[in-house]
Amino acid sequence: MACKPEVLKNLPLFALLDDEESALLANQVDVHTFAPRERIYKVGDPGAAAYVVVSGKVSVYTVDDDQQEVVVDEPGSGEFFGFASMLERTAHQTNAMALVETVCIEVSFDDIATLLAQKPMAGMDLMTTLGRQLHSTQALVRGRASRNSNDVIEQVETTGERIADHVARFGGSWTFIIAFSVVLAVYTAINVFLDNRAWDPYPFILLNLFLSMLAAIQAPVIMMSQNRQDTKDRLRAELDFDVNKRAESEIQGVSRKMGMLDQKMDDLAELLRKSAPDSQPAK
Repeated sequence: MACKPEVLKNLPLFALLDDEESALLANQVDVHTFAPRERIYKVGDPGAAAYVVVSGKVSVYTVDDDQQEVVVDEPGSGEFFGFASMLERTAHQTNAMALVETVCIEVSFDDIATLLAQKPMAGMDLMTTLGRQLHSTQALVRGRASRNSNDVIEQVETTGERIADHVARFGGSWTFIIAFSVVLAVYTAINVFLDNRAWDPYPFILLNLFLSMLAAIQAPVIMMSQNRQDTKDRLRAELDFDVNKRAESEIQGVSRKMGMLDQKMDDLAELLRKSAPDSQPAK
């Protein structure tokens, strides 16, 4: 179906075009209407055209290595999708499906080329609008990207915090216990053996002073490390919560799909019952 210039002027992607440029592009592009749950394109299809949503909503998704659907974008009215494959003339890397009844403008590489050939400055307007949309998409991807709690903590940790972790790790090991026990045994044995010549005779007042100083320093260092561990645990809990939310959303999506399939099956069964001939037994 042909497109009207007024429709293009209401779309952010073409809002900067003047009347003559809009009329020229409107004669080139086509308007398509997609039913709910209708597939627009799938992975591997030739990227011959891109789409701009006039009304409705589209889900652009892919399938990861675990065979789970990952929603890349959900463009709505005024937004676009499929432009990367169209401009590169490569196969689509994602799937696109209409979530509701959706009206889209189909734009091909030749349509853009014809517009730029006759109106070169229109390309700057298109690039400006595309740049704004790409920045918005990048911000969305950054917000949705999964984070590793260890990487996040390591990016902001200081040298003192690293030392505190090493001290706490060493202080809570059998290596420290055995080494410390050996040092205490040797220290006390030497002072007992020297008797009156000992620098720290029984009851080892100097040793008690060293032990008190060590405990006074070691305790806050260990607490510092424990505080960092609490921060890591809290961050892991937040990331787990985000994962659980995505999993819940995917489960709800599967449930909706199952419900729709059940309704379709009921509709199909009802249609078959109405279309079947009346088979009453003959008398």
